[in-house]
Amino acid sequence: MDTNKNVILQCNAVTKNFSGYAALSEVNLTLEKGRIIGLLGPNGSGKSTLLKLINGLLVPDTGTIRIAGYEPGIESKRIVSYLPERTYLADWMRVMDVLNFFQDFYDNFDKHKAYDMLERLNIDPKKRLKTLSKGTKEKVQLILVMSRKADLYCLDEPIGGVDPASRDYILNTIITNYNENATVLISTHLIADIEMVLDEVIFIKNGQVTLHAPVDDVRTKENKSIDTLFREVFKC
Repeated sequence: MDTNKNVILQCNAVTKNFSGYAALSEVNLTLEKGRIIGLLGPNGSGKSTLLKLINGLLVPDTGTIRIAGYEPGIESKRIVSYLPERTYLADWMRVMDVLNFFQDFYDNFDKHKAYDMLERLNIDPKKRLKTLSKGTKEKVQLILVMSRKADLYCLDEPIGGVDPASRDYILNTIITNYNENATVLISTHLIADIEMVLDEVIFIKNGQVTLHAPVDDVRTKENKSIDTLFREVFKC
């Protein structure tokens, strides 16, 4: 394992199978601190599986994962903030109840920051979640995740369910609400919307990492945008 203190995530030969199907196969990744990284691939490529493994929701069949030197578990959960692809909040709760829950559960949760972001997005903290649109619920979840002072943020399709007008604000929320030593790993298929904020890109196809490089290097080498390259590689 890489002992470099600047490394936040290390995956060594990680494989995960479901009923004989390889969702991930021999994945090797080293991610450093202070980077915004796009985890890019079509549906079913293994993006969500990798994020769930990093967050300890799944266990690899073979290989190892380390977050700041820790195996996924209690210690790593303190420094990883995870936004799942699906809404997980209870509909009966008010937005303010959820903020209080996160404050009780995570000692690195900044409720003042959360309330500030709610105000900027015109979300009433007294509203019950069941009265909110799908897109607004997703905004609330993102606010919760980005209000933690984490070392690694894992965001699974953070802009997938919101209207285009809100995407710029959400991306700005992501890039302005994490400390410069933290790393943000963003899974998405909306490459054009997110390309401008990325430092690095990971292409994942059929459970295998086919590319991991700085965005500027890829653009220089291929003489095309990440979005164009993605469409060519994955025939979108």
